[in-house]
Amino acid sequence: MSGEGGPATRAEVCVVACAEVWRGAGEVLAAAMGTVPAAGARLARLTFAPGLLLTDGEALLAGDVPALGAPARVVEGWLPYRAHLELVAGGRRHVMMGASQLDRYGNQNISCIGDWERPRRQLLGVRGAPANTVNNPTSYWVPRHSARVFVERVDMVCGVGHDRAAAAGPSATRYHRLRHVVSDLGVFDFETPGRTMRLRSLHPGVTVGRVVESTGFTLTVPEQVPVTREPTAAELRLIREAIDPDGLCEREVGP
Repeated sequence: MSGEGGPATRAEVCVVACAEVWRGAGEVLAAAMGTVPAAGARLARLTFAPGLLLTDGEALLAGDVPALGAPARVVEGWLPYRAHLELVAGGRRHVMMGASQLDRYGNQNISCIGDWERPRRQLLGVRGAPANTVNNPTSYWVPRHSARVFVERVDMVCGVGHDRAAAAGPSATRYHRLRHVVSDLGVFDFETPGRTMRLRSLHPGVTVGRVVESTGFTLTVPEQVPVTREPTAAELRLIREAIDPDGLCEREVGP
């Protein structure tokens, strides 16, 4: 779909794909980590998911929908760290995290690259990833799809995948819900018999071959792969004028 600024860019398609993660979520906290997920949560709130709760990324619940980087003009609640942890345990939250590594079962690594005893790179650390994945619906955002991110085996498990949740038993699987993975090439899910990653849709202009070549494990590819929907004219106006007037999403995804 084209808007006043021309046709939708890849970044704007990714914003819509991230927004769709929260379709039908109801009144839950949209814990969006990353520029494009934050834009997606805002778009969902302004269109088909008005019950979503948004935060300022720190401790305030926003009563309005500010542009990326702008403060909320209406504050409707306070969510300090201890209250956020209670919310995580209660499950009224759909988190969209990033991933430095992700395997076919959805195991995520954001802690280190290389052997755990002597890693080549130190990253964020495990942080809240285990609790997020076993308590809350979880999706992932990867702005640069490559075989360095989509790997056969993660160097350290932070977010819990389907195989490890099953091995841990009912306490881990009861609320374990990995929904979607959105990258700059397409959308993925785990709707397969073995709960491994499947190509759900291709972003406009992307081929199956490119996705397969950029993935470090065998991906389930259906015979017919739909194209990720593009933003409507109204959604494009919201993205460009209200949500991301400074084009921050374009910097995260790139050309």
